Amino acid sequence: MRHLFLGICTLSIIGLSSCNAQQDSTKTEQIMPKSNAKYNQLTSQEQDVILHKATDRPFTGDYYDKDDKGLYICRQCNNPLYTSEDKFEAHCGWPSFDAAIEGAVTNVPDADGMRVEIICNNCHGHLGHVFTGEGFTDKDTRYCVNTSSILFVPANKTKNLPAVIK
Repeated sequence: MRHLFLGICTLSIIGLSSCNAQQDSTKTEQIMPKSNAKYNQLTSQEQDVILHKATDRPFTGDYYDKDDKGLYICRQCNNPLYTSEDKFEAHCGWPSFDAAIEGAVTNVPDADGMRVEIICNNCHGHLGHVFTGEGFTDKDTRYCVNTSSILFVPANKTKNLPAVIK
């Protein structure tokens, strides 16, 4: 009887795993980078993060403690993502923002089911994760972004970028 129970459990798990794999592959197809677009050349570290969902080591990027005025854009496609006005110090080792530019990012449930991934709405590159309920700011949201996913454009150089929808 015990072996029968274990066998049924094993088959159930295998069945659920194959269902989840089918759902995950559908999600992946929906968020793959647009193949006909031309993107910036990326270093191997940037590729690991943006294309393969790796994470920068904390406190190693150029932007986690940057407080200059300007715009943060997608490193792969130059899509405006965040403004310096929405950046705050979360002491987590990665750049943190409490708001994204409207329509710039998409939230996607992470494969682990515990976090929410943020991707660029234009090229679908991995940016990091978004967290709520931590109480860091009045907006109660923290977009935790990999430095390898973004570029900073100083305020005096944003004229050449596409208009930002506010």
